[in-house]
Amino acid sequence: MAVGWFEIYVQDMDRATEFYQTVFNVTLEDVSDVPDESHTRSFPMVEGADGANGALVKSDEIGSAQGGTIVYFEVEDCAVEEGRALAAGGTVIDPKKSIGPYGFMSICQDTEGNLFGLHSMV
Repeated sequence: MAVGWFEIYVQDMDRATEFYQTVFNVTLEDVSDVPDESHTRSFPMVEGADGANGALVKSDEIGSAQGGTIVYFEVEDCAVEEGRALAAGGTVIDPKKSIGPYGFMSICQDTEGNLFGLHSMV
């Protein structure tokens, strides 16, 4: 079964938004329906592209946690986003490494304590 959507729970929406916008060089869109409840900012959606879309979510009921589900983002070169993650205040947990014919992967930690993966073919 393919992933249809992902959510990354955060403690500080502005800090997390700045982090992910810096790492992936994108702009997240505010898609919150109810301002006083959970706050949601969506990653850019690419019509017709493979993969799942997702969002950062700030909620009183669910917080960020290290060791939870790891979402892997497809990127051109893991090393580039690793560098951006460090510059944006994150940590590289498992630096870029070969996974044989499947390319390369690395695991980083965001400013909220969440782990996320990077995958590239170079």
